[in-house]
Amino acid sequence: MNKDNFDHITDQELLDRFYADHNNEWLGIVLRRYTLLLLGVCMKYLKNEEEARDSVQQVFLKTITELHKYKVAYFKSWIYMVAKNHCLMKLRDRQGKSAVTITDQMSIANDDEPDQQQHLEKDQLLDQMTTALQELSQEQKLCVTLFYLEKRSYHEISRQTGLTLMQVKSHIQNGKRNLKIALDQKIRKHSNDQ
Repeated sequence: MNKDNFDHITDQELLDRFYADHNNEWLGIVLRRYTLLLLGVCMKYLKNEEEARDSVQQVFLKTITELHKYKVAYFKSWIYMVAKNHCLMKLRDRQGKSAVTITDQMSIANDDEPDQQQHLEKDQLLDQMTTALQELSQEQKLCVTLFYLEKRSYHEISRQTGLTLMQVKSHIQNGKRNLKIALDQKIRKHSNDQ
């Protein structure tokens, strides 16, 4: 499946297709849309890029193996909670405390009577992250997207974009930093507006 052919299809429509035929390719299209957002969430909690990238992959794997058990109405909020709970579980493990299983957390995140305000707040956070990504310079946005979303190496990005290896590394590092700054500002502004 060419992912570009599905840009016009909503997350919910893709999930409906997944629930209908259990084809993981539908789910893969939805998950690709959230790679950078989840990476930001994991970086916020874990403060380690490699661990955050691994965690995103683990969240994706858990989603693929567990989502068919749940009827999710607010996917962005749900996957945000799964990622957040995964990170908190990792932090608890670091401290030697007992951790709740991810399946239990997924059940909690998918409560039958979800708190509408909580879902709206999580959706707003994810929307802020998407907006913050759009505010990066064209080069930073391109390099960050190729590196984190498409899993390209520095060399591949350099060949594809015509940028030097140092420029690619610089755009990724600066883009990641600017994304965090922009997101922090949006979160503070949103908190002050409330």
